[in-house]
Amino acid sequence: MRGYFGIGVEGISKPMNVGNLFRSAHGFGASFVFTVGAQLRRASSKSDTAETPRNLPYYAYPDLAAFRLPTDCVLVGVELLDEAVDLPTFRHPRCAAYVLGRERGSLTPPLLALCRHVVKIPTRFCINVASAGVVVMYDRMLSMGRFPGRPLVPGGEPVRLPDHVFGRPRSRKPDPAAGDLA
Repeated sequence: MRGYFGIGVEGISKPMNVGNLFRSAHGFGASFVFTVGAQLRRASSKSDTAETPRNLPYYAYPDLAAFRLPTDCVLVGVELLDEAVDLPTFRHPRCAAYVLGRERGSLTPPLLALCRHVVKIPTRFCINVASAGVVVMYDRMLSMGRFPGRPLVPGGEPVRLPDHVFGRPRSRKPDPAAGDLA
């Protein structure tokens, strides 16, 4: 899978949620994790048994003014809003950072304004922030990974992917031996 992703939360206060989200992010292959304006001590996130901030870059932004992303990284908000795109129909950016809101509230309007995209998980009501993060990362993995198609019937054989075929090497200079002329 090409590209990278990071995931984080704004204004979160429950260490268990941060720990669960970060541990899951580590498992799904995130490149970094972050918090914006969090009201917690990371050391109290005992549910992160993978010790993600010791193994991945962790950015703790004290407020939105300090928030930064890598160049060409697209910010995607995850929020249950009527105008948000349903996650199953969303094409994930190659390089993305997903941000989720606090436990009892939403992403703040200033942070939403920074998001190039806002997606929603089509549920009847808001789900736990760590669970929402897992759903988003799983959807990214399914839609961007190279997996065989699902079988037509339960228990059937998955549709086999064709073997990858490598093309010939590319060069900026013409190769007279290959028939390329200047």
